[in-house]
Amino acid sequence: MTIEAIDFGRLYRDHLAMSQRTRKDPSAWDSRAAGMASKALRSRYADEFVARMDLSGAASLLDVGCGPGTIGLAVAGQLQRVVGLDYSSAMLDAMRSKAAESGLGNVETLHRAWEDDWSDVPQCDIVVASRSTTVEDIATALERLHAKARLRVYLTHLVGGHFTDPAIQAVIGRRMPSVPDYIYLLNILHRMGIHPRLDYIAHENRLADAVDFDDFARRVAWSVGELDAHETECLRSWYQRATPQQRRGTPMRWAFISWEKVPC
Repeated sequence: MTIEAIDFGRLYRDHLAMSQRTRKDPSAWDSRAAGMASKALRSRYADEFVARMDLSGAASLLDVGCGPGTIGLAVAGQLQRVVGLDYSSAMLDAMRSKAAESGLGNVETLHRAWEDDWSDVPQCDIVVASRSTTVEDIATALERLHAKARLRVYLTHLVGGHFTDPAIQAVIGRRMPSVPDYIYLLNILHRMGIHPRLDYIAHENRLADAVDFDDFARRVAWSVGELDAHETECLRSWYQRATPQQRRGTPMRWAFISWEKVPC
């Protein structure tokens, strides 16, 4: 068998199914919108993402899975039009509110999910998808990003297959199957005739700035699901004896994948 015979889109879907990962519904993200919005414009991750972007010749940007506008708002001052797309209405509200606070009149939003009808989603010079590509059908998602871009696409996708530090999984005695990581995307893009650039962004995981144990436990539960009494006590016991460095855990790593849109 050669690599050309492998359907990486199907492998991705099979891997995601085996991970038993349950997609969070919009209301789950709605509940996090306010907290994420407060950090949206002061994020080292966003700074590193934007530093890798080339906005030359661009007037418009589509931010897919935009959240509270972490990337779109960071570059809106350099563009004529920014469109944020997300399936969480509260995230879109937060993006519009932040845009108004910053005096940005060129920001608009679309309430859409990856799998919805995108016929009214505008084509833009730049398309970004920041930490939003763990979707059921990644091959179709990549095709959509490519189709909506006139000039360039920028996205980040998880490295290593785990949103929760495996060391924390071991503490609570729950081993979470990995989710498909970035290597699938590279192979699917290769099949599409696209030869992307690859870089990496590393930053502290979301447990690092937990203010106390209750906050820490809530953050763990967000990623792995509700903790039972035994798991909570195991986590509490570990937390009480862990060093600050151990509580911070290993950094998250994201693959930064980008490509130029070659004119037809």
